[in-house]
Amino acid sequence: MINFGIVGCGVISTSHAQAIKATQGAELLAVCDIVEEKAQKTAAEYGVGRYFTDYRKMLELKALDAICICTPSGLHSDHTVLAAQAGKHVLCEKPLDIAKEKMDLMIEECRRHNVKLAGIFQRRTGKNVQELKAALQLGELGKIVLADTYLKYYRSQEYYNSAGWRGTWELDGGGALMNQGVHGIDLVQWLLGGVKKVFAKAGTLARKIEVEDTAVIIVEFNNGAFGVIEGTTTVYPAQSTRLEIHGELGTIILEESEIKKWEVIGGKDRAAGFAAEEHVGGSADNKAISATGHQLQVQDLVEAIRLDREPMIPGEEARKAVDLILAIYESSRTGKEIEL
Repeated sequence: MINFGIVGCGVISTSHAQAIKATQGAELLAVCDIVEEKAQKTAAEYGVGRYFTDYRKMLELKALDAICICTPSGLHSDHTVLAAQAGKHVLCEKPLDIAKEKMDLMIEECRRHNVKLAGIFQRRTGKNVQELKAALQLGELGKIVLADTYLKYYRSQEYYNSAGWRGTWELDGGGALMNQGVHGIDLVQWLLGGVKKVFAKAGTLARKIEVEDTAVIIVEFNNGAFGVIEGTTTVYPAQSTRLEIHGELGTIILEESEIKKWEVIGGKDRAAGFAAEEHVGGSADNKAISATGHQLQVQDLVEAIRLDREPMIPGEEARKAVDLILAIYESSRTGKEIEL
């Protein structure tokens, strides 16, 4: 049995708790939050025998094998390093952290203490996305020329006001891109094999927050394709996450986890042949996120620990989306094209 603890009993901790409970060979042993009422409530809801307000005290539990990091983004590195030093494996919620040097430290400390570091990007785990990735690797669309990503979400001012860390550079690390859009940004960079250059415009157009609520980015991918990324938290009603990938031989369009078009020259549109999958996004409501992808990543970490292999999304892979977003912010700030 791999025993898990959760630090941070906010909204996303629910997905982790449900995922651990649904995973054979995993057990939720303890939870922690600086607000005792939240820790106590989470423990009661999931039948957990121990709850803490002191993270270091929770890490002293010898039976604890792994920690799910569910705290504000700017604290991910701090909590990961402490877990690594205590000999605990880590499953870190997105983004890995919000600064290059802090991600460097997370990866270095986990390697030094011989523990696994896995990042959450549950959109990668869907069967349709996996088939899309395989098709691109096999060259089914021929040379890719365009790959566009639309991340048009809605978060009210009340959402940002609901927690002091939301919409701040210090703890959120960014806005529409770093918090909400990071999943779609990770997905497109992973599917296309990475990004070479970005030129961006980001700003705060509607919300009273420090960080961006709207951004438009021109992208050049490593494979030579061009694309755009549009990210916002200000459109009502919120739109589904949408990726449009166009090659010289065909087009694939993904909306949330559903294939909307899959058509190549000489063939019919195959979209109807792909099974519908559970809705994974929270474009309109941050609480409406399925735990299915989280469960697959918890299961993967359990197996990675048992078999002593790399997890599905190790720290080095999980940081790529953050490095890309930081380059976007630099481009918007300087007015220059930034090469990654």
